[in-house]
Amino acid sequence: MSLADLLAAAPEWLRTHGLELLAVLWGILTVWLTVRQNLWCWPVGSASNALFTLIFFREKLYADVVLQVIYIGVNFYGWYEWRYGGRNKTPLRGSLAPARARLRLGLLSVAGIAALSTALNRFTDASLPYWDATTTILSLAAQYMLARKWIENWWVWISVNTLYIGIYAYKGLYLTSAQQLIFIWLSVLGFRAWRAELRRPAAVASPVA
Repeated sequence: MSLADLLAAAPEWLRTHGLELLAVLWGILTVWLTVRQNLWCWPVGSASNALFTLIFFREKLYADVVLQVIYIGVNFYGWYEWRYGGRNKTPLRGSLAPARARLRLGLLSVAGIAALSTALNRFTDASLPYWDATTTILSLAAQYMLARKWIENWWVWISVNTLYIGIYAYKGLYLTSAQQLIFIWLSVLGFRAWRAELRRPAAVASPVA
């Protein structure tokens, strides 16, 4: 039986949501690996990003399309930082974000949301331009913080994922919407695990896999 025959014989729900289901499963695996500070979170995350790029383009969530493409680039940066970003090219250890970095990211996020939402509203037929822009910019900030292994990234992700629940449900992407609940739960676990490691002396901190 050919691949076309298999697809034709598949249930309608699977034909409609199969790509979304695959992307969701890869996304959950990505966050689980991130919680464990496993370097495989970066390549697995790129696979998930590629799948969601196709899904969001179909749903006219253009800012999210751009976001997924940027994620793939940031994943290379994150892998390098986690592997070589510590002292003397050692694996990077988690830390609190410097106060100046938090201020800069906050100001850049406000400006980015204003600019992106205006552009989406004026020049595209984007669905939910303001909310799309808000989650996109905040996700970029969180991803950068994650690449730097700043523990506060988890709180930003929790905020973003909460917003995404409503956005994806509104667009009929119910699996992706439900995925955000799992992400929130994993983010709480991630914060607790990273905080516990942060409190341990560097000499006994668990190495990056």
